[in-house]
Amino acid sequence: MGWEAPGSGGDSGSQLALLRCLGSPAESPGMRWLWVVALVAPVCAVPYNSTAGSTGDGDNGDRGPCTPQHGSLGTEVLLLCPGGEAEWRRGDTVLGTSPAPGLALPNASLAHEGHYSCHHPVTGETWATICLRLGYPPPPPAIECWATSYPQTVNCSWGLSPDPLLDTDFVATFRHGTDTGECTLTGPRSCSFGDLQVFSLTPYELNVTARNALGAASGALSFLLENIIKPDPPEALRVSPIPGEPQKLLLEWRPPSSWPFPEYFPLHYRIRYSRDNDSVPTTVGPFELTSHTLTDLEPGSLHHIQVAAKDITDSGEFSAWSPPASGTPWVGL
Repeated sequence: MGWEAPGSGGDSGSQLALLRCLGSPAESPGMRWLWVVALVAPVCAVPYNSTAGSTGDGDNGDRGPCTPQHGSLGTEVLLLCPGGEAEWRRGDTVLGTSPAPGLALPNASLAHEGHYSCHHPVTGETWATICLRLGYPPPPPAIECWATSYPQTVNCSWGLSPDPLLDTDFVATFRHGTDTGECTLTGPRSCSFGDLQVFSLTPYELNVTARNALGAASGALSFLLENIIKPDPPEALRVSPIPGEPQKLLLEWRPPSSWPFPEYFPLHYRIRYSRDNDSVPTTVGPFELTSHTLTDLEPGSLHHIQVAAKDITDSGEFSAWSPPASGTPWVGL
């Protein structure tokens, strides 16, 4: 393999130990780590599982144990070697020798990601192995919050631009006056919190801190609870012809299941419909009931209908449109 155990100078027992540490195609992963623990634990680095999948000439992007190093894209990245002037390799490709303190990569790009190692320039003794990952420090998160389950829960999400391209962790907290709490993570970049105070004139504030190997940044969003009400779309929209009515359609739907108390916090609805192949829809409403009859429709024409919901006090915003349903007015025999 072209690798020698540190300080071995050709000692076959040490070479065998390091070969077992690095892995052999004939051994299973479980047996490989058994050898690591039993024989060469003192000389093996902590395994680093890169998610970048980056490769280069002679570098398969996954060459076993190595020390992770992170750098910023577009900057000079210095790979340190503890042994002075060294021969550097990327995978199986010899890059040449470099003086101490290490190998400089100017204007680092994603093409530089991968597995590097430095060696004694004469004996080939391995001094260090490095898995290089490149990206950016996280920018302040751009946050948005909506009360889709008013008055029970606020749901928040955020984005990072540009994307850091590195594993990034998030901590989300909220404040309401002197009260503070955790916004529980519900996904990689989303969270929710409850125990809300309705009709409060004190704004809520959500703070999200993003952190990765290159740095950290925070973003915040302040809002009044009633200003961010936005129901999910109505559900189970059904379109039915009305016997004996060639220009009418009966529409029926349900409030969104995520809206917990429609009897205490009612919604009103608007309807959007169009004839088949008609690019200009007609919007009517709002209506307080969960059914409505469309009139003056073109007889025999297929119509496509959608419904949206909003808090009946007009607080916040209308929901997105429901999935479309279609129907044709009654056609007499």
